[in-house]
Amino acid sequence: MSRFAGKRALIMGVANKRSIAWAIARRLAEDGAELAFTFQGERIEANVRELASSVRSQLVTPCDVRADQDLERVFGEVAEAWDGKLDLLVHSVAFAAAEDLEGRFTDTPRDRFWMAIDISAYSLVASARAAEPLMAAAGGGAIVTMTYLGGERAVPHYNVMGVAKATLDASVKYLAWDLGEKEIRVNAVSAGPVRTLAARSIAGFTHMESMFVERAPLRRHIDADDVASASAYLLSDDAKNVTGTTLYVDAGYHAMGM
Repeated sequence: MSRFAGKRALIMGVANKRSIAWAIARRLAEDGAELAFTFQGERIEANVRELASSVRSQLVTPCDVRADQDLERVFGEVAEAWDGKLDLLVHSVAFAAAEDLEGRFTDTPRDRFWMAIDISAYSLVASARAAEPLMAAAGGGAIVTMTYLGGERAVPHYNVMGVAKATLDASVKYLAWDLGEKEIRVNAVSAGPVRTLAARSIAGFTHMESMFVERAPLRRHIDADDVASASAYLLSDDAKNVTGTTLYVDAGYHAMGM
């Protein structure tokens, strides 16, 4: 039997075929899951709908994660599509203004600081809260989000996004505690540099990639499929006793001191 046969998964954060969220969605679909997708903005809607049509998609709907009423609507649509139940949630949502990923972190203005935190970290909290009754109705569930080493260490030019990831990392642990009594697990994957639409907005990303290969113990790049494999493990029953954890998929880079 396929690992995710009969499982219902909401995927948040697909932008195009290079998205980590899409690699995860494709892996879940290959293993039997039924999928629903959210997208942010008309600019990427056509891309997401085209990708969704190639897998077992039950729902494709817009979502502004900064609006509680929009999240309520989305999870209401999910509940309607799947008889009030949800098994899996993939949260791959993050944003910071491009200009804040170029200069000094010190110069981040207040409004854009809170915007990055809101979209990149609080959206997980809000989504988990909305998913909780649906997962409880399903007898439990699993949530996975995407983080990065820049939330633990200072990475030049990652700036406010690093602060947002640190907030996300802490949120994973507190959500794991709150939701654990309902058999809902919450974990994160910390990936090395992957060439995505979001990554291209980080100044010096190409240099980051080359340095990564030099210093990672396995001395190789990773790609979105590597992240998908790790995420599928965390979402599966194979990880039934894994929660509040960050799984590093970075060829060992995080273990190095320089």
